Amino acid sequence: MEGLGVKAPELKVFTLPTCSSCHVAKQIASEVAHKLGLAYREIDMNTKEGLEEGMLHQIMSAPSIALNDEVIVVGRLISREKLEEEVQKRLEKWRARAFPEKP
Repeated sequence: MEGLGVKAPELKVFTLPTCSSCHVAKQIASEVAHKLGLAYREIDMNTKEGLEEGMLHQIMSAPSIALNDEVIVVGRLISREKLEEEVQKRLEKWRARAFPEKP
């Protein structure tokens, strides 16, 4: 599903083991990703790789959610409905970049 070198959409959830809201955030994000047919990845910011990826997105708290490189929410929960709405908006932009209409 990649076009013109544009990375396929992936919904990422940044978590920490001490985060009491992360379990709910992972469940919500996983359900939205499944419903919209997106790749889904959980990133543990307690690991070196997870912390580095979080820093790339300027994410330093959990739970946080991003679609590819675009951060949707940092350090708080978001409702399933609101997350789906935000992801849909970003997917429209992604599709326009990945598959531009020909004149």
